[in-house]
Amino acid sequence: MKYGLLALLGVASVSHAAIDLKANEQPLPVTVDQQAVAKIPANYKFVEPGTLTVAISALNSPPLALLASDNRTRIGSDPDIARLLAGSLGLKLKLVPTAWEDWPLGISSGRYDVALVNIAVTEQRKQKFDFATYRVDSLAFSVKSTSEVQSIKSAADLAGKKVIVGSGTNQERILLGWNEENKNAGREPALPIYLTDDASGNLYIQSGRADVFFGPQSVSAYKEALTGKTRVVGLGPKKAYVATTTKKGNELVYALQAALDGAIQRGEYQQVLARWGEQGEAVAQSAVNPPGITY
Repeated sequence: MKYGLLALLGVASVSHAAIDLKANEQPLPVTVDQQAVAKIPANYKFVEPGTLTVAISALNSPPLALLASDNRTRIGSDPDIARLLAGSLGLKLKLVPTAWEDWPLGISSGRYDVALVNIAVTEQRKQKFDFATYRVDSLAFSVKSTSEVQSIKSAADLAGKKVIVGSGTNQERILLGWNEENKNAGREPALPIYLTDDASGNLYIQSGRADVFFGPQSVSAYKEALTGKTRVVGLGPKKAYVATTTKKGNELVYALQAALDGAIQRGEYQQVLARWGEQGEAVAQSAVNPPGITY
């Protein structure tokens, strides 16, 4: 495990260090995929005719989503995947910055056609939503670069620590499960700290108000390579498929799957991941509603 983690972090550091944010503001070319277009359900009504309305993260969480130099345009790997989907389907694209807590209702109520908010497939979510996978994601523990913490591998390593997590996320469920394990073993549980923006998380870690950030590995590795102010000290116990998310049963998921598979075959998908340092998270093909994380 130790050597695998070091190798992973080494690759991530090299990839993220080479990212050119200014160049990455330019949209990549996308080919209209007639096979994918043909899979758009005949009775499906887009939120706006001729447009794919996609919810993306409103938070600054590079490389997944961040603001461009104009401080207005959203860029990142998720917006790029959204452009890939819309372009492949011959549609215009409308990006809607959305809080994590809001995407489920937004999809269910028809405010968005698709949500791309680094959403992992879980068995529980599959009851209400359909998924087409586009990345394999892992979670990571990161700490201040000068922290005495060198490794986090189990519940005991987090006993008594103040840990930043997002509400309603897989990492929260893992942390709460580990807290039960610590309580049963007579150890002090970790204290969850719920924050909704990256700037606050950075401030909490650097000021000592939090000991650990528990979140997406791609975000943690990117931050470590970009600033050197944090270190990744462990990976979460579960990996997940990250997927486009649509309302259950409306059949749009199959058009999205076809769009992703076509982009993979043409190499357009690989270009997106490469320019955000996410090559190690690529899927060979998109899967609809694969087995999700269980707890």
